Amino acid sequence: MADLDTVSSIENEEQLWDELSRVVATQCPAEAHETIDDALRSWLYLASRCRDEFSQSEDDVATCSQSLLYGNLFRTDPEYVRKQIIYSLLQEDEPGPLYVIASFLLLDGREDEATFKRMIEEGCFHRLVELIHGRKDDDPSLHRLLLELMYEMSRIEQLRIEDLLHVDDGFVTYLFQLIEGLSDDVHDPYHYPIIRVLLVLNEQYMVASTTAASEPALPTAPLTNRVVKCLSIYGPSYRTFGENIILLLNRETETSLQLLILKLLYLLFTTKATYEYFYTNDLRVLLDVIIRNLLDLPNELMALRHTYLRVLYPLLAHTQLNQPPHYKKDEVQKLLRILTNAGNTHFAPVDETTMRLVDRVAKVGWLSEDCESFGASEVARKFLGISLSHNESASNVSVVHVAAVMEKPGVQTPSRKADSKADTGNGVGPKADVKSDLTRSNSNGHASKPSRPKKPLPEVPRHRHGVPYAPVENGNGNGNRTKKLPPKAPPPRRKGRMKHTTEAVKTMSELV
Repeated sequence: MADLDTVSSIENEEQLWDELSRVVATQCPAEAHETIDDALRSWLYLASRCRDEFSQSEDDVATCSQSLLYGNLFRTDPEYVRKQIIYSLLQEDEPGPLYVIASFLLLDGREDEATFKRMIEEGCFHRLVELIHGRKDDDPSLHRLLLELMYEMSRIEQLRIEDLLHVDDGFVTYLFQLIEGLSDDVHDPYHYPIIRVLLVLNEQYMVASTTAASEPALPTAPLTNRVVKCLSIYGPSYRTFGENIILLLNRETETSLQLLILKLLYLLFTTKATYEYFYTNDLRVLLDVIIRNLLDLPNELMALRHTYLRVLYPLLAHTQLNQPPHYKKDEVQKLLRILTNAGNTHFAPVDETTMRLVDRVAKVGWLSEDCESFGASEVARKFLGISLSHNESASNVSVVHVAAVMEKPGVQTPSRKADSKADTGNGVGPKADVKSDLTRSNSNGHASKPSRPKKPLPEVPRHRHGVPYAPVENGNGNGNRTKKLPPKAPPPRRKGRMKHTTEAVKTMSELV
């Protein structure tokens, strides 16, 4: 184990990395907690000096955390090392050591989710709220790292009610105000770490409220969704947040983050105070994104499709989109036909929940005017052989269904378009492009037949007889102009004919 005097006498970066390697390679018995504590203090001191004195790169601090995670010191007793570092987070106030501690916990939690669960049990959520609130200007990179740690910890494990009670209106308002300001990070102009924290807080509120509703015997204090409350009261002042989550939904391919955005959108479109929180143009962009994503989702992703449809109904029924001129009315109607496979009996039957949700969307007042019915009862009777009552075809979906949809972090949403390109590259026939599904459907819901591929035309020869004409150069070396050859001499006359002609001339002279 490295001596503290040796650690303090380091003068350059090379010596620091050598000493750090020796510290994390410390071998000792698992019960030698005092030796482990001394080595951890040396590691924390070296990693802090690496950030403060020798390197400003975040990658170098991550390398320090990685060296501890994969070193002998950590493998000796992982649980004890985690506990000590978590306790350091609860007690440390200096920015340098805090950054190193947060970096290690974030890396370790992504390797083993039990770390985040242990942090919640030890009360780290409340500590992170204290460290984040109002401290962005002190150390922006530390502030961003703490936001990432809060997000990763909160989306893995359900927070306790007492943890959520520590989130007050001032903390949520502070985050919204940061989003309204200009970003000082060129790699993050849209404040995505802050947005993700607000999204995961909203999900935690939804899960907590539905858990309390399903288990009324549990004594719980009244819990208010601070995110929706802030937007309900001060929504017009924080519209940049709304613009950015639509932009994030348009670009995001991770399923869990899409669900986080959709859950907040569902609450905003079903809460009267936030019906008109978004700008009209932003709502139109959102509708385009939802149409595209619904057409692009593979058939097996039913839970994500259902969530999109549950957001689509209040979007069309409650927001400014219900006012004329109605945006993308024909495209939405064609989308509903495609989702129910209307008129296509050769396709597999659609699940009952999709039928019910599509029927609910189709019954939006301005959408159902002068158009044929997409009723779930009729379609279910025709294709599924079942009959749905009015209560079954009507929507009785509550916030419980939306809050219950979960997906593991890191799972990417598959795309029909990407699969089509992959199949084409592997020699499989190309599939229909999802972007053209709306335009290929006719008024009866049938898809137009793809045109037969044209055969390539035979290659036309460049010359009449297929042989190129080689130009003849002049004697002066000018190859651009061809020399004109004189015409060939006529062939000599045959002698027999010449003799006959001479004799005929002599006979005429004799006559004369």
